[in-house]
Order: sequence, then C-alpha cells, then structure tokens
Amino acid sequence: MLQLEHPVTDFATWKRAFDSDPIGRGRLGVRRHRVCRPLDDPNYVVVELELDTEEEAETCRAALRDLWASRRAAPALAGEPRVRVVDAVERVEY
Repeated sequence: MLQLEHPVTDFATWKRAFDSDPIGRGRLGVRRHRVCRPLDDPNYVVVELELDTEEEAETCRAALRDLWASRRAAPALAGEPRVRVVDAVERVEY
C-alpha cells in the first residue's frame, strides 16, 4: 500500500484534482483507494492507495513525485507530501 499525507490549501480544489486522476491510478495497478481528513484539520489529507506489489507502489510513488513537481497539476498542494510504502499486516472488520 502507498500511504501519503500532506496539507492542502483548499480541500475541494484538491479533491477535484485527485478525482481527475492525472497519474492514471488504475493503469499503475491501484486497486482501491481511501481518502481521509483529520476532524480537527480539514485542510490535511491522508490517502491510502492499495496495490498488489512493492514494485507497483514504487512506480506509483514516482508518478506522484512527478505530478507534485508540477504545481499546475497539483493546484492545492501545500508543503511537502509524506509518502511511504507500507504493508497491511492485518485487516479485521467488525
């Protein structure tokens, strides 16, 4: 899974850009994603992109870095994104 988080200047603007899918998440192997925001900070996002392999996650991370280098393509990004590849070791539903 690729986990990323960063502040945004305006969530609605960021969400429109995210929904336009400028990196082609499906083509990169993303099977599902989740977008979260802290209740006490609506201008901060946490995104989880689920992929099958570490190689796909690294390819997706590189695509995101290229995207973020272009402020035109990432209009509401504020600050430096934190990105890491994580392994989901357990998922339990209640």
